[in-house]
Amino acid sequence: MPENSSCSSAGSCTKSSCEGCPSHNGGPQSFLVEQNKFSNIKHVIGVVSGKGGVGKSFVTSSLAVNMAKKGYKVGILDADITGPSIPKMFGAHDQILGDENGLMHPYETKEGIKLISVNLLMDNEEDPVIWRGPVIAGVVKQFWNETAWGDIDYLFVDMPPGTGDVPLTVFQSLPVDGIVIVTSPQELVNMIVKKAYNMAEAMHITVLGVVENFSYLKCPDCGKEIKLFGESHIDEIAKELSVPVLGKLPLDTSYAAIADKGDFYSIENDHLAKATEVLERI
Repeated sequence: MPENSSCSSAGSCTKSSCEGCPSHNGGPQSFLVEQNKFSNIKHVIGVVSGKGGVGKSFVTSSLAVNMAKKGYKVGILDADITGPSIPKMFGAHDQILGDENGLMHPYETKEGIKLISVNLLMDNEEDPVIWRGPVIAGVVKQFWNETAWGDIDYLFVDMPPGTGDVPLTVFQSLPVDGIVIVTSPQELVNMIVKKAYNMAEAMHITVLGVVENFSYLKCPDCGKEIKLFGESHIDEIAKELSVPVLGKLPLDTSYAAIADKGDFYSIENDHLAKATEVLERI
């Protein structure tokens, strides 16, 4: 009988071939990718959503700005490779080039937020990225370990929607301290939030909480809150999953206008104050 009958290659196992095998050593293999010597990243925070169009990049940028205004050194890794929007929100259009060590240096905003995105590597930022999943996942790992990040207190990873290749790569390859799930008020989203939550649970990743975007529109005349997408269910979902609600963001046209101008740092977003407190406690 083979030395380790629980091994996937048990039929061909020998005592010598089993040495060093994860099953033989009693634990799963680690896929974590180490930082390079030019990076010192203390905390990695993933921002995820089960579906597109819920404002995940807006929440990512808001969290980064809030932490930067608190005095922390902040970076954003734009892992939404085929739909990158982070650079435009911060007015970043310059190309990133490699150095003599073969490392990329992130774009740094005038306020000190460091950014890495596929749009900053392309000759024309409007060109589509037509790559298969494994290639995209590989680029995300390169953004992590082939970028000279320097000192970073909080690196926010803006992930594409869903539970596919990129979230799986991030959860396995980066030392993620926790994730923030972004959602919107529609009842359909209940299921989507739970999908994101269940993936994190399966990967043993801490869910820091949920943020609801597009919660309401405040009437400019009377101040009444108008529920454009129906009544919120986020409190019930959060209670069911035993995670906190980190904020409820209004639909504010001024936010969109500022982001379009590339002046995102100027947005004052007090709606995520609780999220900021949770991040500071990590």
